[in-house]
Amino acid sequence: MIDFADAFGTALRMIARLDRELIEIVSLSLRVSVAAVLLAAVLGLPLGAALALARFPGRGAAIAILNALMGLPPVVLGLVLYLVLSRAGPLGSFDLLFSPAAMMLAQMLLVIPIVAALARQVIEDLWAEYTDLLRSLRATLPQAVRTLLWDARFSLVTGLLAGFGRATSEVGAILIVGGNIAHVTRTMTTAITLETSKGNFALALALGFCLLALSLLVSLTAQGVQHLAQRRYA
Repeated sequence: MIDFADAFGTALRMIARLDRELIEIVSLSLRVSVAAVLLAAVLGLPLGAALALARFPGRGAAIAILNALMGLPPVVLGLVLYLVLSRAGPLGSFDLLFSPAAMMLAQMLLVIPIVAALARQVIEDLWAEYTDLLRSLRATLPQAVRTLLWDARFSLVTGLLAGFGRATSEVGAILIVGGNIAHVTRTMTTAITLETSKGNFALALALGFCLLALSLLVSLTAQGVQHLAQRRYA
């Protein structure tokens, strides 16, 4: 019979004493997710802005595909990446499978559609407002993109935080491409899955508390950014 009270107490003690294994797992999760979101921002923000401003044949289809990718099942992405990164795959020579780099790549590909779709919508709304001004200044497309991205920075930061939340809570894709290897690729979500199946509820609960605390921190940060934006434009 499972002693939930004992597991709960042990989990709190692990957090209080900064258990080494716990900190190792949490720190790896944060490093992978932060790197993935930063790379997603570098690629996704310009992509979304370009889709908002550029007019070309097939633009509607591109937007529809981008929106569809927001709901891409992580396990499907993980399977595709596994095939691409495996020894027989086109990128097998880079030896990335079962590494933090592979997990970062998986999370980045999951977050890019979220960031790009949000940027497209926000920039498209701003473009409707500032079209005449930017055209009167004869701004080029890159200049318009930079201007509108900067003006929408508060909204975009909120979107990046949402992407970070998606990255930290992901389990399917990183389990496939990372392998959940102890001290190498074990993150909060994959460790919770493993430890629960093993019956080690103390560590699973401790990691769950850390994940919940991180989610709360992201939510509070997003609210703070929104409040700052309201004061900025009031």
